[in-house]
Amino acid sequence: MQLVRVERYGPPDSVVVADAPVPRPGRGEVVVRVEAAGVNSGDARMRAGRFPPGFGLLARLAIGLRGPRAGVLGSTFSGVVVEVGDGVDELAAGDEVAGMTGVRMGCHAEFAVVPAGSAVRKPATLSHPDAAGVLFGGTTALHFLRDRAAIKPGASVLVNGASGSVGSAAVQLATILGGTVTAVCSAANRDLVTRLGAQRWIDYRRTPIATLGERFDVVFDAVGNLSRAEGLRLRAADGALVLAVAGLWDMVRGGRGVFAGSAPERAEDVAELLQLAAAGRLDPVVAVVGGLSALPEAYRLIDGGHKVGNLVVLPGN
Repeated sequence: MQLVRVERYGPPDSVVVADAPVPRPGRGEVVVRVEAAGVNSGDARMRAGRFPPGFGLLARLAIGLRGPRAGVLGSTFSGVVVEVGDGVDELAAGDEVAGMTGVRMGCHAEFAVVPAGSAVRKPATLSHPDAAGVLFGGTTALHFLRDRAAIKPGASVLVNGASGSVGSAAVQLATILGGTVTAVCSAANRDLVTRLGAQRWIDYRRTPIATLGERFDVVFDAVGNLSRAEGLRLRAADGALVLAVAGLWDMVRGGRGVFAGSAPERAEDVAELLQLAAAGRLDPVVAVVGGLSALPEAYRLIDGGHKVGNLVVLPGN
């Protein structure tokens, strides 16, 4: 099989397409033929060794000093089970599944070994690219909006970075949960965010978010360019501030109504997102960039800040 390996932290073109044996499953695992895999900002940060403020040394100690120990990146997948390991009764060869692999990564390959509990059956009407694409931003937005901010019907929600992976999911999920969304993005993405459910749009180039004079029940920063102080100023009394791309200090500091950090990867959340997408209620906003050899192109789009929605590669192509 083919896979893409990151041997050293570096620019997009430093990744290497390599051959490797098809893996075998261990107990409680399945082997999935990966039909589609997401390429997200987390992958790009790990490839480059570029981490949020305060995490540089800690991240390298945990992930790898000169390059990611995982080697093969990619944490969201959709594909077909080809082999099951001992102790796996809930899945069988031929099942179409999607899910997330967390820190073990490994999805930028034609085949991946996945814990059976992380492989959720994919609705038949949902394409593999849409299934793989909806999960990274979707799980983050769902966790912070529903579980942490506890958004209520009628709540005013400001989404900063509304056209990206996390932001586009946040606009839609906030709307589904009953919120009234103001989306902050570029003029080029105005039609997109309004189609996704935003009732109001702000061009950050003409109206910097720091200059806004109103307050919102939920302030959701999906890109990491909103300071804690600015977010608190925009947040209504007893409202919520979500810093989805937070530095170490913001995570440690916390505070009442301030939520930062990573989102859990729960199978039940994956299943809910897949069902919402299959029902047409949640648009994954997916662009397929090609096969594994297209990963440098995907990374360039992410590094350049030009990515809209979610990027997906098709390892078998």
